Amino acid sequence: MSEKVKKLIKEYKNYAEKNGFKLNPNEKAVELLIKGLINNEEKFGKKYCPCRKVHKDETVCPCVYHKKEIEEQGHCHCFLFVGKEN
Repeated sequence: MSEKVKKLIKEYKNYAEKNGFKLNPNEKAVELLIKGLINNEEKFGKKYCPCRKVHKDETVCPCVYHKKEIEEQGHCHCFLFVGKEN
């Protein structure tokens, strides 16, 4: 795993903990999603969610939808973030 991937995982883990949820416990899934974010940043200039259409800033991860999705479904659309109980 590259240092860039490790750094971004740490950043998203800290973000999740500060907001009352956590990263998906499946480390391979998290790594794959983080690589998708990095690829989108290289391609489009921002870390757009790898599982959504690139659409303005509302789909830059963490997208505007993630907190409501976690509250209602227990996870965000991409499964990068999950509720504490998962």
